[in-house]
Amino acid sequence: MSRVYKYLLPDVRSELGEWKRRAEAIPDPELRRQALASIETKEFHCQGGSVYAAANLEMRHILIPLIVAFQTISDYLDNLCDRSTSMDADDFRRLHQSMLDAVDPDASLHDYYELRDEKEDGGYLHRLVATCRKCIGDLPGYEAAKPQILILVKLYTDLQVYKHIKPELREDALLHWHSEYADLAPDLSWNEFAAATGSTLGVFMLFLAASSKNLDPASAEMIRHAYFPYVCGLHIMLDYLIDQDEDRIGGDLNFCNYYDSSEQMVDRISFIVQSARQDVRVLPSSSFHRMIIEGLLALYLSDPKVSEQQEIRSVSRRLMKKSPLTRLFFFVNSRWIRKHI
Repeated sequence: MSRVYKYLLPDVRSELGEWKRRAEAIPDPELRRQALASIETKEFHCQGGSVYAAANLEMRHILIPLIVAFQTISDYLDNLCDRSTSMDADDFRRLHQSMLDAVDPDASLHDYYELRDEKEDGGYLHRLVATCRKCIGDLPGYEAAKPQILILVKLYTDLQVYKHIKPELREDALLHWHSEYADLAPDLSWNEFAAATGSTLGVFMLFLAASSKNLDPASAEMIRHAYFPYVCGLHIMLDYLIDQDEDRIGGDLNFCNYYDSSEQMVDRISFIVQSARQDVRVLPSSSFHRMIIEGLLALYLSDPKVSEQQEIRSVSRRLMKKSPLTRLFFFVNSRWIRKHI
């Protein structure tokens, strides 16, 4: 936490400040509005992702700009699709091609706005992609990590396409998609698998691993398996847990709504927590990854949204019951950060 306060949060703030300045110059009013909103309301995504740079401070000048740029693409596109002026799957896929291009420096760039009315972003999205590519060029182990990163980003883009199409088509599309990839997470239901694909944590961990020249393909694959599906799944299930009222009002898909009861939801999230803890044991410095898991639980369950929803408050209490000291520390710390940072 000393590293977080001294180095990471100031660096993230500086990076986001620069992207906010560029977003303010976007010519199209709708694209500008969504770009600014994604930065102003989702800053904590970049703050959380930056924790991975704490494990290699000497490379933070590469890792933090990379994590912030990649997460900013994700948040910006999520806003564009959530509050979209269209519900065109091809449009959503073309937008999210930017994320695949961002992690594949050998790929050609595309016109990401080709299939929508709003097009003039003043080069904002291309600049985000270029920043990711530039940083990736400075990661000595990236070639070993790249195949695993592409797997995760491809799943992420699939999810964003299917979850944002017309409401009457979403569930069937997601069920069909899950049937193609069910072997990647045989112990998860379709909604839990979908949630796992929506996390960027596995990508951030692979960015960190790629900051070492000693990373080899087998180790990169081991990292992906350690993070996907359970660590990634925990991340997004908690996100959906606290957003239930917000998503209900906005008409957005929420994967926590597919449980029969709050008891079943608590049981399944608890199972995902235990599975995540088990999976990260194979990784070097496994205590760092256990810290990530406890930090996720603390970060989301301490969110002010929890206290505003009676059922979620009850679920939160049950998930926090018998918490280890690490989780309690991060719970208190997360509340302090929200008030003072």
